[in-house]
Amino acid sequence: MHVAILLYPRFTALDAVGPYTVLAFAPGWTVTFVAAEPGPVTDDQGTLTLTATASYEDLPHPDVIVVPGGPGTFDAMSDEALLGWLRGAHEHSRWTTSVCSGSFILAAAGLLEGLRATSHWGVLDMLRQYGAEPVSERVVSQGRIVTAAGVSAGIDMALTLLAQATDETTAQSVQLVIEYDPHPPFDAGSPKTAPEGLRELALKLIA
Repeated sequence: MHVAILLYPRFTALDAVGPYTVLAFAPGWTVTFVAAEPGPVTDDQGTLTLTATASYEDLPHPDVIVVPGGPGTFDAMSDEALLGWLRGAHEHSRWTTSVCSGSFILAAAGLLEGLRATSHWGVLDMLRQYGAEPVSERVVSQGRIVTAAGVSAGIDMALTLLAQATDETTAQSVQLVIEYDPHPPFDAGSPKTAPEGLRELALKLIA
C-alpha cells in the first residue's frame, strides 16, 4: 500500500506527521510526502520543514491520499495544480483522506459534494458552503473518503483507516507500538467540554 501525504506551505505539522507515524509502521506500507516539486515545505509556524521526496508527476496514483490542514489551506484551495493532482489521484485511490481543515481542499476539488464530513471545530460549519454536510465527529467515513477533525484526530483517522484496510489486530498493534493511550491533563480538547471563554482564546491562537 502506497500512501501519499500532501504538503503545501503553512500546513500544520501534526496533521501530516500523526498519520505518517501510524501508517509508516504498518507492515508492507510505504509513505511518501508529495508536493508540487521535491524539496522542503515549511509548516504553519515557519520553523519546521518536511521534505517532499516526490512531485505530483512522480506519484500520480497512490493507494491512499492524506491531505493535512493548516492556515495554508485556503491558499491551497485555489492552487489548480494541487487540485488537479488530487482529482486525478482520487480517481485511482482506495482511500482519500483529510485531517483538520484539509477537508476544505477535498471540497475545493469537488470530492465532498453531498457527503458528511468533518474538520476543525473552528471552521466546521463553513464546509456547508462547499457542498458538504458538516458533522461534529472525530472521524467520518463516507465510502472511500475519510475525514478527521482537528489536528490530533489524524492519528485516530489513520488507525481507523488501517483497521479497514488490514484488520483490527494490525491497527491495534501499531497503536501499542506508538503507545497511543491518551490521558490529557485537561478536559478542554473539545468546545463541548472546554471551560467558558476558552473557545474565544483558542480562536485567537489560530488567527
